[in-house]
Amino acid sequence: MAWVLGGVVLICVGVAMRRLLGLSGPSRLSSVRLDAESERICKAVTLELEARSAILAVSLNDAIEERGSENPEITSSLLELTASEWDRLAEDVMAILEVISNNLPLAPVTLPVRNIVPSHFKSDVMMDYVRLHEWVDQFLFRTKLRFNLQVRVLRHAVETLSSDFRQAQPLLQPAQGASGLLWDRLDRDFHDFDLISKETLLALRNLVGCLPEDAIADIAAQLQPLLQQGVRSADTEKRPGRLRL
Repeated sequence: MAWVLGGVVLICVGVAMRRLLGLSGPSRLSSVRLDAESERICKAVTLELEARSAILAVSLNDAIEERGSENPEITSSLLELTASEWDRLAEDVMAILEVISNNLPLAPVTLPVRNIVPSHFKSDVMMDYVRLHEWVDQFLFRTKLRFNLQVRVLRHAVETLSSDFRQAQPLLQPAQGASGLLWDRLDRDFHDFDLISKETLLALRNLVGCLPEDAIADIAAQLQPLLQQGVRSADTEKRPGRLRL
């Protein structure tokens, strides 16, 4: 019984120390100032993900509208387009998270860490999962560990939301007579997916802002395939060995 009481006291002291040290609540180090090269890298990746997300949003909204107008063939085609765009955005986000994980060991001990807030999400699966992350985060004092946990949360979120979408997508076909509740679930999943994409971009920005100068060129090289195969690549100037802006 004594060890249980001791554990409770230790937890209370730990939480109190976090608040005293400013580790709870919104992080004061939630953003960093970047040099010109780092800013260029983050801007290029941000524009690519925003373009992908916009295409996904338009295809999903059009599918919802065509369903309401009772156009089953168009609805079915738009659902297939939505599924394709969802997969492409998920691949891009996961690729960025992989780059972040690979370069995290190069970062200093202290990193800017954003708190992922459960109330910002709309899907039940994400709200429950982020609450669990928030609880675990209370017991991590080193910002590098917290940053690593955040990356894991973002990766798991992409996998979870994508899995939920794939399960729902066949049921949304007009021949299945899906209810409005299922369409609402898909809309909430997209909201959370878009939010995860933005959190991923912020995580990349915070990491890049803390890396040594000699690591920036490597980051750019690792992100280059994503931009070369992106939706904006056809409309941007091609610069050998450089990111396309």
